[in-house]
Amino acid sequence: MPAITLPDGSQRNFDGAVTGTTIAQAIGPGLAKAALIMVVDGVEMDMSREISADATVKFITRRDEDALELIRHDAAHIMAEAVQALYPGTQVTIGPAIENGFYYDFYRNEPFTPEDLPAIEAKMREIVAANTPFTREVWNREEAIEFFEKKGERFKAELIRDLPGGETITIYRQGEWLDLCRGPHLRATGDVGTAFKLMKTAGAYWRGDSKNPMLSRIYGTAWRDQKELDAYLHQLEEAERRDHRRLARQMDLFHIQEEAVGSIFWHPKGWRLYRTVEAYIRRRQEEGGYEEVRTPQLVDRKLWEKSGHWDKYRKHMFIADVVEEESTLALKPMNCPCHVQIFRQGLRSYKQLPIRMAEFGSCHRYEPSGALHGIMRVRAFTQDDAHIFCTEDQIADETVRFVELLESVYKDFGFESFAVKFSDRPETRAGDDEVWDRAEGALKAACAQAGVEYTLNPGEGAFYGPKLEFVLRDAIGRDWQCGTIQVDFVLPERLDAEYVTSESGRARPVMLHRAIIGSFERFLGILIEQYAGRFPLWLAPTQAVVATIVSDADEYAQEVAAALQKAGLAVELDISNQKIQAKIRDHSLHHVPNILVVGRREAEERKVALRRLGGAAQEVMTLDEAVAQLTREATPPDLQRA
Repeated sequence: MPAITLPDGSQRNFDGAVTGTTIAQAIGPGLAKAALIMVVDGVEMDMSREISADATVKFITRRDEDALELIRHDAAHIMAEAVQALYPGTQVTIGPAIENGFYYDFYRNEPFTPEDLPAIEAKMREIVAANTPFTREVWNREEAIEFFEKKGERFKAELIRDLPGGETITIYRQGEWLDLCRGPHLRATGDVGTAFKLMKTAGAYWRGDSKNPMLSRIYGTAWRDQKELDAYLHQLEEAERRDHRRLARQMDLFHIQEEAVGSIFWHPKGWRLYRTVEAYIRRRQEEGGYEEVRTPQLVDRKLWEKSGHWDKYRKHMFIADVVEEESTLALKPMNCPCHVQIFRQGLRSYKQLPIRMAEFGSCHRYEPSGALHGIMRVRAFTQDDAHIFCTEDQIADETVRFVELLESVYKDFGFESFAVKFSDRPETRAGDDEVWDRAEGALKAACAQAGVEYTLNPGEGAFYGPKLEFVLRDAIGRDWQCGTIQVDFVLPERLDAEYVTSESGRARPVMLHRAIIGSFERFLGILIEQYAGRFPLWLAPTQAVVATIVSDADEYAQEVAAALQKAGLAVELDISNQKIQAKIRDHSLHHVPNILVVGRREAEERKVALRRLGGAAQEVMTLDEAVAQLTREATPPDLQRA
């Protein structure tokens, strides 16, 4: 007589073991039609599974966000069936759901190409239309291994051999085709729907090891309905149009070359953009009570061992061995242990706390070459890093202060809102549970005081403490985690930081790790794509071009450019022999926000014709008016408020 408790608290009683399908039918025909899987006491299960004891049950329907991963998981199975139907002899390996889609890795003599995808996709649609039920079977381990080996599926046989001894071996069928899988699955292939598309092919080593065979990977995307799919494909098109690498070439901002993998060669215009952002952050931090410091690039491994970073980050560190000193140095991957060293110089009093220490810290971390992506993911980067040394009862006030600063900075860059994730203790961590309880409790109390609403991000805290992650959403709907604040009781203890208390005793400070934009390189990439290269005037690498109609105006054009430069504007002069329309087209393609056109009449009247990027009209004004107007518009937001 299992009693089934539903999400609304109501109960349904059944005479014996009952399936999810039966429960849904008992509730109503609408749910019976819509339910894709059930969640029994927190565990996802197929609708056909039986429940024989009291349980709490909820159902996942297509309207639920959780349905996406299920749809993508099943789409991968359907793709694998389609591939083996079209290309006999192909072996299947692993095919998970991933963010925005799915993939499956196949082993065959000839890798798949983009030209193969339409036929595979067409076959998938046939399988979906057949609406074949997914059925779950439990197999004996040795029988399963023997089955797949006889079938020529040696990768599947290897997977089964490597599963833990006590693990149940489950096989899912869709008609005649079957696959090793833990499940759960939707009710039938038709539940996947038709809002899917195969995207690209790639190579991948079996189990990610270059010593293993190369596999052929097919990526796809799948969504709950056609509207979602269309929106995603449009987002991809927009992302391609806004790609910071393409825009960087177009605007002459930076380049990357193989002699310095993962590092950036900043060109004058790109470096101007970088310095504008850096100067803005520096002003905001100084206004917020931070003192700027600078720490070494090369630090002995002894410090990293003491802090705990050596064990955690050694594989990401660039190492230099100094033979005559018998020492090992590491290019710093982060700044926090170095900031503690500055705090430890001299005796600190509780009256000095909080101490807010900021650094535009140049860091290096090893990233595999395949993971690098323009300036979004690099090996050499700079952070707007800062550490606040405070007492435990100052954590909430400092968090409130930080969130207010972060929110203001994001708005100045054009981001009106952000989401917050609370990342709690990871499985591998430093410090005992009591320390983590205090740290997590303090950060939650700080969130309450700051009015910060968050979603939980379980197990994703730093190894030394819990953290808040601030996530921006850009103009085309992509999320970027940039800012963070982390509560750390561990490093001050490990690195022996202390201050004198009001009772003349000694105590450890709390260390708040914080960043607003994070990596400058990554944030600049986000900004380039956010604005598609059309920056607000205060950020624009080139704020104006003075272009002549005729050579008779060259001398006056030079005077105009000099006046704008004297006012602090980034100006270029174009006195080439090109026709004015060609000049306007060329500078517009480079996303120059203002073009000041001058000819004989403008020179005689000491005026300019101002054309705005994207506008067809032009505004004629005096040189003094143009300088004053553009200077106002180019003033950074924080200085406008001053």
